[in-house]
Amino acid sequence: MSGVSQYMVCEGREIHYTEWGAAHDETVIAWHGLARTCRDMDDIALHLSQRYRVVCPDTIGRGLSQWSPEPAREYCLAFYAQLALSLANQLGLDQMHWLGTSMGGAIGTVAAAGALRGRIRKLVLNDNGPQLADAAIARIRSYAGSPPAFATVSELEQYFRTIYKPYGWLSDAQWRRLTETSTRRLPDGRVTPHYDPAMVMQFTHHADDYLRWDEWDSLDLPVLCLRGENSDLLLPEAADQMRQRGPRAVVVEIASCGHAPALNTPAQYALVERFLNADGAG
Repeated sequence: MSGVSQYMVCEGREIHYTEWGAAHDETVIAWHGLARTCRDMDDIALHLSQRYRVVCPDTIGRGLSQWSPEPAREYCLAFYAQLALSLANQLGLDQMHWLGTSMGGAIGTVAAAGALRGRIRKLVLNDNGPQLADAAIARIRSYAGSPPAFATVSELEQYFRTIYKPYGWLSDAQWRRLTETSTRRLPDGRVTPHYDPAMVMQFTHHADDYLRWDEWDSLDLPVLCLRGENSDLLLPEAADQMRQRGPRAVVVEIASCGHAPALNTPAQYALVERFLNADGAG
């Protein structure tokens, strides 16, 4: 089975997503990280699609979704949550689960506290929380805001293997797929990561976009947080606060990973699956 590529106009912008297991009633929205694409979710979407319909969007400005003509206004969590609302409404989703890596988790938190309140039943945050480390955000901005260009796809793959080493173990085939599904060719023939560099305007025009304790404290739903044990973005003290405040998340550390676990191993599948399948508080 493979994901089916789909397109939908949300808030006046064309959004691309892949859909897995469309015959199932229960749905999981699986949303990728800041400078990534929906194809990062292929492995866990394939696994979950044995029981769930899994919808994996490309955020506006990433992958095959439209780039924003108003980047200062639209590249922010509030607009991303509006896109999520439009997508859910058009797909007819009264209830859903949410699995989000990094930025995708933050979108889920904002949506669960606002536009999709009461409709997101369970929330899985992959190395994300309501407070992120400033130094790590600066690190991510340093490479995301000025994406390099290379003469060959092989060189771009080596770059990805370097900056995404904290993802943990990926097979050679998975590194190749990650590269090929997040590559675009420039007019001069070189290749570069497949996103709009202007998306880093989020950090200048919406400076506190990832400080979300108010939303967190308002949540009343089961939350599972997967924290890379070496993560420099979600620090241990923030994870401890997530256990004690708001929805009182279950926090599980993923060994041999930083930011963020790649959601591509049987052990990681099992953590997510058990949480989603469980009755009550998961």
